[in-house]
Amino acid sequence: MEMTNRDPEEPMKNFRLSEDEIESLADGHGYCFATDRITVDGAKVGYMYREDPDFDDDSGWRFFSGDESQEYVDDPANTMIYDVNTIANYDREIIPHLDEFAPCEFERETVDGPLVPILEDEEDEEDNDG
Repeated sequence: MEMTNRDPEEPMKNFRLSEDEIESLADGHGYCFATDRITVDGAKVGYMYREDPDFDDDSGWRFFSGDESQEYVDDPANTMIYDVNTIANYDREIIPHLDEFAPCEFERETVDGPLVPILEDEEDEEDNDG
C-alpha cells in the first residue's frame, strides 16, 4: 500500500516509475518522506538522514536530491510519504544504509559519487571554526 500525504484536490503527480516497475528491494523498512526531485524528476538521492519517527511505521528516513531550495522543501506539495522500498527502487544506493540507527546522515560529495556518512565530528569542527 502506497501511503501519501497528497491533497485530493491537487493534480496527480507524474512519477518516474510506475507501480509495475517497483520491485521488492527493501521491504519491511517502513515509511519515509521523499521529495519530488527523486520520485517525479528522477534525481538520485543526494542527501538522506534518519531521525526519530514521527508516526507509527515511520522509519525516520528522509530523502532529498540535495539540490532542493529551502522554499521547495517548505512547500508540502513537493514531498510525500512513501514506503522505503519505493525510494530504494528510485536509487538502489540507499539500500546498504537503511539499517543504520537514528540519528545519521549521508550525502554524495559529487553527483555520481557514493553516499557517505556525514560524521558528527566534522560538523562540530565546522561549528567551532566560525
